[in-house]
Amino acid sequence: MKISILIPSFNEAKFIEQCIDNIHKYSNITNEKEIIVVDDCSTDGTRKIIEKLYNEKKINDFIFKETNEGKGAAIREGLNKVNGELVLIQDADLEYSPRDYEKLISPFIYSNADVVYGSRYISTESKRVLLFWHGLANRILTLLCNMVTNLYLSDMETGYKLFKTKHIKNIKIEENRFGFEPEITIKLAKKKLKFYEVGISYNGRSYDEGKKIGIKDAFRAVYCIFYYFIK
Repeated sequence: MKISILIPSFNEAKFIEQCIDNIHKYSNITNEKEIIVVDDCSTDGTRKIIEKLYNEKKINDFIFKETNEGKGAAIREGLNKVNGELVLIQDADLEYSPRDYEKLISPFIYSNADVVYGSRYISTESKRVLLFWHGLANRILTLLCNMVTNLYLSDMETGYKLFKTKHIKNIKIEENRFGFEPEITIKLAKKKLKFYEVGISYNGRSYDEGKKIGIKDAFRAVYCIFYYFIK
């Protein structure tokens, strides 16, 4: 089972090389994997690092977008390069650890899962404590999403999402930014696919450290939940 690791990136020069190194060092999966980076028009030197990683054969492919659009748009474009049976979304920062890959992939192997989310809220693993309002917003958005999908997720907004490639490629991704998270959840739930959650560790970062999602994205997520439910 080949796994495609899709990494959307924007202005992550401080972290992206370590992120890639961590995938090679800590992801204890025996499956064949490919790593694809989609840079969303970075301006901080991230692109030079991506080219270096490609030349060193640490990544398999990359896309340099000409305009900055957001995470959803980067994933939408990156899916055109994917060859694996599974797609794993990996943020380019260090909030999520590739040490959790084996846990994330196991429901596909043993339970024939279609979709697996890595939850920051059901885990016994370590989790950095910060940003109360951000955490509260995540839980409210997850609750609203659960109400319209009749799923019982604990962490809809998680950055670790895995899909059978055939399912996510069959979805038209419309959201350019972080509205991707509720959009993809609702669209896949409407197809009556098998969702699983596993607990993961989480090394969250503050806004001073480069966190990008904000209050406007939270309001957009609420809109997306009801829009894609009704649509």
